[in-house]
Amino acid sequence: MTAPFHKLKHEHRIIEQALRALNGISLRLQVGEPIPSNALSRVVDFIKTFTDHFHHRKEEEHLFPALERQGIQREDGPLGMMEHEHEIERQLLDELDIAIKAYQRGDDEAGRRFAEAATRYTDHLISHVQKEDNVLFKIAEEMMGEEEQKDLMDAFKKAEAEMGEGVLEHYERMAAELEEEWTV
Repeated sequence: MTAPFHKLKHEHRIIEQALRALNGISLRLQVGEPIPSNALSRVVDFIKTFTDHFHHRKEEEHLFPALERQGIQREDGPLGMMEHEHEIERQLLDELDIAIKAYQRGDDEAGRRFAEAATRYTDHLISHVQKEDNVLFKIAEEMMGEEEQKDLMDAFKKAEAEMGEGVLEHYERMAAELEEEWTV
């Protein structure tokens, strides 16, 4: 696996750590265990910032256009489907935010709603990651030549630099901490 796709797959592994933490929190909420609201906010903030703003942004702004230039269809095609799945994930993140606010207000049903939205989010994202890892990235690697892959890697580095120095390492540590604290 070449550099840009290896990088994206590595980011998927980081995301999976946060999903294991989210699942652990959800399981605890389902059995009625009280969870500090800042723990809910922290894991959702991680997902929003790292998964959506960091990872999905690189895919949507750099990978997908590069693949479109290689002839992979966006509209009514695999790239459009991937973008649609990103939008579903954003909608589920909105549901999680709403549930957190209700949980903070003491709404008795908010923990259950958070757990349900978290389960749907986790199931959806795991399926999405598997499609990218096992299909999209393999096709992309075969279609893109060395120069295109180098350009893509340069674009990824630039996008990462715009988020700030050390951002990947910061979120790797944060994912490991969340996983250690909340995975069951």
